[in-house]
Amino acid sequence: MKIYSWNVNGLRAVINKGVFLPFIEAHRPDVLCLQETKSEQSQVDIDLPDYHEYWNSASTKGYSGTAIFSRIKPLSVQNGFSKTIVKKYNLVDDEGRDASTEGRVITAEFEECYVVTVYTPNAKEDLSRLPLRHQHWDPAFLAHCKALEKKKPVVFCGDLNVAHTELDLANPKPNKGKKGFTDEERAGFQAFVDAGFVDTLRLFREGNGHYSWWSHRANARARNIGWRIDYVLVSKALQGKVRAADIHAEVMGSDHCPVSISLDVG
Repeated sequence: MKIYSWNVNGLRAVINKGVFLPFIEAHRPDVLCLQETKSEQSQVDIDLPDYHEYWNSASTKGYSGTAIFSRIKPLSVQNGFSKTIVKKYNLVDDEGRDASTEGRVITAEFEECYVVTVYTPNAKEDLSRLPLRHQHWDPAFLAHCKALEKKKPVVFCGDLNVAHTELDLANPKPNKGKKGFTDEERAGFQAFVDAGFVDTLRLFREGNGHYSWWSHRANARARNIGWRIDYVLVSKALQGKVRAADIHAEVMGSDHCPVSISLDVG
């Protein structure tokens, strides 16, 4: 099973650039998880007859949003968190923005595992959303994944909006304490690892230079001055079934590139 994750930063824009369908044809993902679709299904003119489509769009049009395109029909699909988790973790920030209505999570159940895609809230330049992220969202998402894991193993992937370690961004020292590299965000990621989830890329690649997002400024992508903020993590039970984990920096069209794993199933 080839599972891909890509923050497209506007699916209509990526399609209009003429890169989305060639990407599908070249890589043939079995499950494709998208973040920042910034659209509803009815707004996207695309024909993928081999794929089942599942969308979770934000209540605010043109904002956020996730989707899963799957060649394998899931046994079930859930948008967002359960009502219990939403109530317990209170996902409304200080400005009254409710992260549970922003189309950030889709969970697809397959025979062998759950596949969850997530677009984690950005802490913002002024860190105004850091309390929501650290105290509410990250614990809620971990609780969601651990609840699923009681039934079967979990693969979760997406834009987690954090560089976990200093190896995950080109310039760690000047970025320490800034959005995406605060102690709180990094602790949120570490909590996933401490709970038994495995960062799949690190099974195959060590060191730095492996990035999935680049600023549009200063020719950062060509110089590979980037951040690794897009991940695929798996339950410990699946670690031995991960045959490959890759970053596809050659795929253009967004300021993020796709990341993927190949998973033995059956």
